[in-house]
Amino acid sequence: MLNVAMLSKWHVHAADYARRLQNHGNVKITAVWDEQPERGSEWAAQLGADFEADLDNLLKREDVDGVVVDAPTSMHADVMVAAAQAGKHIFTEKAMALTVEECDRISAAVRKADVKFCISFPALTRPHQLFAKQLIDDHILGDITLLRIRNGHDGALNNWLPEYWYDEKQTGGGAMMDLGCHPMYIASMLLGKPKRITSMFHYFTHRAVEDNAQCSIEFISNAVALVETSLVTFKTPSALEIYGTEGTLMISDDSVRVISKKLDLPFSGWISPNQLPKEQPLPIIQWADALLHNKPMPFGLEQGTKLTELLEAAYTAHKENRTVEFK
Repeated sequence: MLNVAMLSKWHVHAADYARRLQNHGNVKITAVWDEQPERGSEWAAQLGADFEADLDNLLKREDVDGVVVDAPTSMHADVMVAAAQAGKHIFTEKAMALTVEECDRISAAVRKADVKFCISFPALTRPHQLFAKQLIDDHILGDITLLRIRNGHDGALNNWLPEYWYDEKQTGGGAMMDLGCHPMYIASMLLGKPKRITSMFHYFTHRAVEDNAQCSIEFISNAVALVETSLVTFKTPSALEIYGTEGTLMISDDSVRVISKKLDLPFSGWISPNQLPKEQPLPIIQWADALLHNKPMPFGLEQGTKLTELLEAAYTAHKENRTVEFK
């Protein structure tokens, strides 16, 4: 049995993580901590777990093997360093932290304590993204020249996100820091090391953080990624488009079309695959299974740091109105 503590209900995904762990069968939620004690105490009662108002006391508990970090992003570094130093395995919501410096602090603590770490990159478990990676790895599309990813909803437009979602001190940003994480880490997985980035952020609902955003990223391979995200678009189909020197992949919701010079077909034109890679378990389940059965841990420190590197540079590019080059 894996004993887990939930560290805050701040993030909108926290309740879903708790539900999935409770449905796992070999995981028990034993304790809850929250930076807002009233919220945490109420949640702990709902989960049938103990509430600990003091984080250090929770991390000393012997009935806590690992922690799920859903605290405000601005608190991630302090919370995860403390968890690692206490010898607790870590699952964290994205983003890993607000700066690469903070990610380095977390990484150093995790490695020194020799605990396991996983960040939530759910898009990398889905058939469409796995298929795109397979095509690129097999060079079916040739050299990639352009990647376009769109991810959006109407959470800010129709006010179904919590109001603290727009508090920059807690979140570090708006749409790009939230939904934009997904296209950012997909681009990183598919295209590798970034070279430079520009940003265009907008404030449609006049909040303190952006609710509509786009970044253009050049990679050292000379590929360009257009990363688009929004909290103010109605019924937004997710889109993944990859253009290469010898082929093109177009994905929108459940529609998948590919064309390539390298596909051995009795006809020319677009085709839709009749089989995609098998969907993998969600990261929270892979984390639990890795701890229970000593399996490989997905989506680790290096991937989390790469995402923060992109996000930190994106916000610098926006705030300073310039192109930011990566080291």
